[in-house]
Amino acid sequence: MRPAGLGSILLLMSALLLPGGLSAVPRSFSPSLRSGPGAAACRLSRAESERRCRAPGQPPGGALCHGRGRCDCGVCICHVSEPGVYFGPLCECHEWVCEAYDGSTCAGHGKCDCGRCKCDEGWFGDACQYPTNCELTKKKSNQMCKNSQDIICSNAGTCHCGRCKCDNSDGNGLVYGKFCECDDRECIDDETEEICGGHGKCYCGNCYCQAGWHGDKCEFQCDITPWESKRRCTSPDGKVCSNRGICVCGECSCHDVDPTGDWGDIHGDTCECDERDCRAVYDRYSDDFCSGHGQCNCGRCDCKVGWFGKKCEHPRSCPLTTEESIRRCQGGATLPCSGRGKCECGKCTCYPPGDSRVYGKTCECDDRRCEDLDGVVCGGHGTCSCGRCVCEKGWFGTLCQHPRKCNLTEEQSNSLCESADGILCSGKGSCHCGKCLCSAEEWYISGEFCDCDDRDCDKHDGLICTGNGICSCGNCECWDGWNGNACEIWLGTEYP
Repeated sequence: MRPAGLGSILLLMSALLLPGGLSAVPRSFSPSLRSGPGAAACRLSRAESERRCRAPGQPPGGALCHGRGRCDCGVCICHVSEPGVYFGPLCECHEWVCEAYDGSTCAGHGKCDCGRCKCDEGWFGDACQYPTNCELTKKKSNQMCKNSQDIICSNAGTCHCGRCKCDNSDGNGLVYGKFCECDDRECIDDETEEICGGHGKCYCGNCYCQAGWHGDKCEFQCDITPWESKRRCTSPDGKVCSNRGICVCGECSCHDVDPTGDWGDIHGDTCECDERDCRAVYDRYSDDFCSGHGQCNCGRCDCKVGWFGKKCEHPRSCPLTTEESIRRCQGGATLPCSGRGKCECGKCTCYPPGDSRVYGKTCECDDRRCEDLDGVVCGGHGTCSCGRCVCEKGWFGTLCQHPRKCNLTEEQSNSLCESADGILCSGKGSCHCGKCLCSAEEWYISGEFCDCDDRDCDKHDGLICTGNGICSCGNCECWDGWNGNACEIWLGTEYP
């Protein structure tokens, strides 16, 4: 324990005024182990002096004064230059180093005394984190002990009154954390049995290696300088591993940004290639990158012989320029082939191939738009002409689904048009013969009770459901042969 009262104050003042540091012994100590009036020489041998400054049980060569001071003739002179206060006969006490729980020293239920928590009455544990008497139910307690994956104490401890008690049967304290989520046993090198091979620090199961060392457990030594390592990993734009990886001994280890593999990965000597950029050259008709006529490298298409263009979509045998080809395929539409076909050398191939419902020079006609979700054309009360229903007499609506005559009273009709909240057609339409007519001014409003917003459906190339499906209350219902969130992928039969 530290000296108390006036002696403690004098001891601290002497430490601040004298450059030699803070002695672990009282000022009244007589240096009788030194000889002569000047007391310059020590009568102890070096081995004996160091033995007295070493903690009991430590072998020769172990840290003197717990590494927190210097040994002066068998007496520890504790450092005061670092934060906190070191004290004790062997500088073993450090008043700032005590167990903490959830960010609070001694969990706010005790005082730190020489590196150990002295708990208040009613609390116990290394960090005074456990109450002696628990007022929580077991269900509530377990709920408080669950980690982000809803696992109690990460399966590495037991729950005590809403607080995790980590498994540390060997007493080394390698399993810790509020939910026992940190396991520093992962840092132990299998061969040396040292933490991070003795060449790094472990934090929450991960090794942070000293300069010149690398590996999961700092087991490999780098034979080049840190400067040379950084130089080799620097990309032409001056970024280490293009900010997409980590540099290990002069080689970049690129991040795995897309474990699914759907869009490629990051690679290259300095992680300069990001295959996610290949999405820009994906061709939905061939369900391949670069229209199936090339290879995507670093987000750019390397076309096969006979093909060119951003997506390798233009044959070299075509006498037209790429721009002229697209212009002919676009016609008066906003997209080439009206977004319903593939353009090659100024001519459209409408998709699905061989489907007579999609036709026209620029695939401008799509009679699938005349069908409902059950495939009925114009509700059975009309004919389809270039994607628009021409209704029979007595019927109207986009799909000729509404009769002009109604046998229901207005009260009966309105009762069928009320949504769950009792509002007629959700306040976004009018009721006709028990069916909601959604506002024509708001083209995107749809649904049985005008409660759906077609803008919520996915788009591709600026088209809702890519023009290859029906938007049904925020979700795309794709037509045969098409797939994807926006019905943008052709998975039907090959081109005939």
